[in-house]
This record gives sequence, structure tokens and C-alpha cells, in this order.
Amino acid sequence: MRAIRSVLVVGAICAVAVPASAQRAGRAAPPVAQDEVTVTPAEVQRMFDSYALMQAQEQLKIDENQFPQFLTRFKALQDIRRQLQQQRARRLNALRGLVNQPQADEAAIREQLKGLQELDARGDADIKKAYDAIDQILDVRQQAKFRIFEEVMERRKLELVTRARQANRPKL
Repeated sequence: MRAIRSVLVVGAICAVAVPASAQRAGRAAPPVAQDEVTVTPAEVQRMFDSYALMQAQEQLKIDENQFPQFLTRFKALQDIRRQLQQQRARRLNALRGLVNQPQADEAAIREQLKGLQELDARGDADIKKAYDAIDQILDVRQQAKFRIFEEVMERRKLELVTRARQANRPKL
């Protein structure tokens, strides 16, 4: 069952990645039928999260007893990061709006900056707690592999999201 899920997720990710890689290699991407649904970056993110979870289980050699706890804690880490990213974007947009006003309200700007610093500090603490929770169920070797794994997966994710955005751009 896990192998089937893995193939489906990888296939969906490749459906986005292959046309972009073909374009980059100088070949024409296969024509897209009008009735085909394009994959949004958010959908790629969700698919990639599922793929990352399956890859983590395999690469870290997480046994079936550890997996339910790991799943819960890994998803919590992903959720914390996503929420922080959204909250930070909102704060920065509010700050951008204040800075772009002809008569900048320095007190409001200072308040937004303070809120941004507090969000960053709280976010760092929340992420540390999430890592600590994951580390409780992993041995030292798995913890090290997990940190390396996350870096590799983050690079792959950024690559795929970029490709999805490029594939969804209107052709000129």
C-alpha cells in the first residue's frame, strides 16, 4: 500500500516537474489538453508534504511503532512553519502598507516592527519545541539524518514550486 501511495505522489510531482525540465533542456514540453487541470503551487506543496513524510520514514528507517508518533509530530512541525510563514507575510504586508503611505506613522511602524520581532522569537521557540518533540522518538543518528533530510527536501520543494509557477504562467 505504501509503495502505491509513493508512486502516486511521485507521479503527481513529476507531472509538474517534467514539462518544466523539458523546456529548460531546450525541448518543447508536451502539449497540455484544454480540459487538463493545472496543478497550483499550493497543491504541489501538499503533495510534497506527503512525499516528504514517506521519504522520511524510509530514509530515517522509522519502524511501524515509531511512525504514528513521528507522523503527528512531523505534521505539527510543518503546520507551525506554515502558520509562521503566513503570519509573517501578513505582518510584512501591513508594514509595507505603512511605509508606502505618504505620511508614515512612525508609532504604527514601530508597533509592526515590534510585532514582527515577537513573532520571530515566538516562532523560533515553537519550532524548537516541535524539533524537541520529534527528537524524543528518534535516536541520535536519526535526528542527524532528519536535519540533513529536511534541508534536501526543502531544496527539492522550492525547485518544484518554482517549476509549478513557471508552468502556470500564461504563454506570451
